[in-house]
Amino acid sequence: MKARKGSIPGSKVALRGMLAAAVVACAIAPAPADAQSGFTDWISNFYSVAARYGVTRSTYRKAFSGVNSPDRETLEKAHNQPEFTTKIWDYLDSHVNAFTVENGRRMGKRYASTLAAIEQRYGVDRSVLLAIWSMESNYGAVLQDPSRLHYVPRALATLAYYDKSRAKYARQQLISALKILQNGDVEPNGMFGSWAGAMGQTQFIPTSYDIYAVDADGDGRRDIWRSVADTLASSANLLHKNGWRTGQTWGYEAVLPSGGARYKGQEKTLRQWAALGFTRPDGKGFPVPGRDAVLKMPGGSDGPVFLMARNFYVIKHYNQSDYYALAVGLLADRIAGYGGVDQSWPRPAGSLDVSQKFEIQTRLKSLGYYAGDIDGNLGSGSRAAIAAFQEQNGLTADGEPSHKVLEALRR
Repeated sequence: MKARKGSIPGSKVALRGMLAAAVVACAIAPAPADAQSGFTDWISNFYSVAARYGVTRSTYRKAFSGVNSPDRETLEKAHNQPEFTTKIWDYLDSHVNAFTVENGRRMGKRYASTLAAIEQRYGVDRSVLLAIWSMESNYGAVLQDPSRLHYVPRALATLAYYDKSRAKYARQQLISALKILQNGDVEPNGMFGSWAGAMGQTQFIPTSYDIYAVDADGDGRRDIWRSVADTLASSANLLHKNGWRTGQTWGYEAVLPSGGARYKGQEKTLRQWAALGFTRPDGKGFPVPGRDAVLKMPGGSDGPVFLMARNFYVIKHYNQSDYYALAVGLLADRIAGYGGVDQSWPRPAGSLDVSQKFEIQTRLKSLGYYAGDIDGNLGSGSRAAIAAFQEQNGLTADGEPSHKVLEALRR
């Protein structure tokens, strides 16, 4: 297709892991014969539903060519979702730290002209887009890891057939995914995403893609897998269409006055909050005192509190979690050069702060136990390295990061 005039400049990023991911996805152990037969029968029969929405037989065959078994990993993830018990400070440590801030600034420089054009067109600040890109895929790095990718039509068909609680969602998303393939925005060998069907570098589910994805680089495709311009412009379009207020903040950190916790969740103007004794940590007044804001207390009454403005709730159109929206806002501020949270979180005695988490990884790496990124995120790789270090040094090899481990590493 011909490029359209006025396109936003932006490079394509190679996703070499895609073909490897297809091999991995097709190599899982098969389900029992009767269940597998039922699954393939369901795929055959579902075409009549897809056809009512304009999906051609050719598209359908192309989408499911070689799919003859369910995605077992999708089922495992769907049925074993852990209860969300992460504390806000640990969540922010993982997503808003020196590593993610530096990456955001580096990517901001690399794609400065693309981001400037998107800001001009949609009115969304570049630092917010960079923060979302970081949160959703670590600037596309997740799409390079085949172990984390699922072929979207197969994953959604698996959910539609096996998972009664998600069947309606999965059928709806599958039809949208098939129409995306039919429109030629992506080929089947590139249509990879999460176990629940979220796609591309900023994790759009297919129906959201239908509404918000744009062809910003003018190549005739809305390619959120490989095109940085399409990826960031699509995210900006989502925020813009959901009411993003250009030039306004997402919210303010505030100091909780005595008795102020009783107002949790309430909405008032900033002038009214100030009259109730709410202040900013730096002592400055709230700008635009007539603007509405909602009191949020993610760490309880002993931690920082926030007065959230309209843009905070627009961010939640990406993810309904308050933690997520707060992390995006704070990371965007840090990328833009502003400070972080001024007040301390109420961490339990003996818990590690983010600088200590970085130090553990750094010391493990220098001793040869750890080969991953120094990013402060103590995930499975870091914990395996801790366990190996513990075993070699006469400690209980539980893999748990702690002050005891840090002290031993320092020695």
